[in-house]
Amino acid sequence: MKTTPGTLEDAQAAVTELREALARAGITLPSLGLDVVTLAANPPRPLVELGCCTAETARLIAAALPAGEEGEV
Repeated sequence: MKTTPGTLEDAQAAVTELREALARAGITLPSLGLDVVTLAANPPRPLVELGCCTAETARLIAAALPAGEEGEV
């Protein structure tokens, strides 16, 4: 499904994609979802809320990310 960047549908699709990618890496973020405050704007400007996680989950996420070149930002 093709969505327009910045729309509610796009933000929800991004949440779904991230949830599925994290699941493939064996990672669950229970608080992952859309930030309700940003949905209340007119027009809505949805942000993805990653939420809190344990130190173990943070390390799993860090390990799942590809290593970049030293000094890259």
